Amino acid sequence: MAALEPHSTLIMELFKTGMTHAEISCTLKQMNIVDCSERSVRRFCAGHDLKRKRLLADAALERILARSIYETGPSYGRKFMTGYLASMGLHAGEGRVGRFLKELHQPYHEFRRQGARNLNPAPYHAEYMGHKLHLDQNEKLVMFGATHVLAVDGYSSKIVAHSTMPVKNNLVIYEEIYRPAVVKHGMWDQVRVDHGREFFLCLYVQEKLSQYRHNLSRPPYLQTTSTRNLRVERLWPEVNNRVNYPLKQALVHLLDQEVVNMEDNLTKFCISNLTSQVSQIGLDRVVQSWNAHRIPGRGIPNELAANRCRAEVSEELLPCASVVANLYEQELGSSLTWVSTFGTDPFSSEEDRCHAEEIFAEMYPDISLLFNHVVNNDYAPFQDALISLIRLTVRYV
Repeated sequence: MAALEPHSTLIMELFKTGMTHAEISCTLKQMNIVDCSERSVRRFCAGHDLKRKRLLADAALERILARSIYETGPSYGRKFMTGYLASMGLHAGEGRVGRFLKELHQPYHEFRRQGARNLNPAPYHAEYMGHKLHLDQNEKLVMFGATHVLAVDGYSSKIVAHSTMPVKNNLVIYEEIYRPAVVKHGMWDQVRVDHGREFFLCLYVQEKLSQYRHNLSRPPYLQTTSTRNLRVERLWPEVNNRVNYPLKQALVHLLDQEVVNMEDNLTKFCISNLTSQVSQIGLDRVVQSWNAHRIPGRGIPNELAANRCRAEVSEELLPCASVVANLYEQELGSSLTWVSTFGTDPFSSEEDRCHAEEIFAEMYPDISLLFNHVVNNDYAPFQDALISLIRLTVRYV
């Protein structure tokens, strides 16, 4: 075991990736490291208190997976489902998870087996956590008043902030994406976005704070075409398949049946309100699963991002959105849209709004169940809730 001590850091890193003792031994032999038999590796791990996390028993795993399939739908395969379990503190090997997924729901397994993977072969490089921060918006549900925005660290692929809003807006993106990401994880050397105007406020602050970055030789931000915003673009197919497309199918069905009228501002407001809330539930699950799942050849995003960015910045230098927006308009002489709405808020008083929200909450105390049904191709509960919300809102205006 003493012969392995000079390589202790390497062995610990390999162990954290989930490699077995035999796999670690094989990897070390390929690196021409002597005295690295499986037995030696096993003794080394025991001597350094490297223990595997206690795995779930088969019966418990089967029960938990049955519930998780109901929560996530057909598109979560063994890797993403393993990440979803890990995000809840539950640990099981990918092989076991894959076997149970096949046995528990054969149609969903066949659906995944026949699905094609979209791989982007373009080269990409980020040196460390905090090198590049990618921001991008997803507008697959834009016609129904729901837009997602993600912030992804380029090195770890960890989603460090996310939000869903009725319409993309500079102030909301700064307040709910850029600011919390920097406060929690530190200052990125460079922010990368497309050419959309909705990121202007974030880029303004990034440039203002550029002196606090780790590497000052890089430009504080880059605006590129969407196809070159690689890290975040890679995630949108995952979000679309697991969140946006099922909800869009349910909503388009209502349009086809002429049950709702998207020309009516009250209807648009209600659809946006509920769709944003329900899609945010699905997005939360995707983010948790992605950050806890293993990326082949790289590792787990949560673990890769554990060391934070190399530069820190005081929270006092990141004021709230309204303060930053005022500074932006005064300094640059440009105007920002402070509040973006989808449809028209129909409530004449806050009291009416509260009454309507209370009654709807009594009717649907757990809206996550609406997402569970939609993602499993059962659209009726979500559609019924939406119609109920529209009728309830009409009653109070």
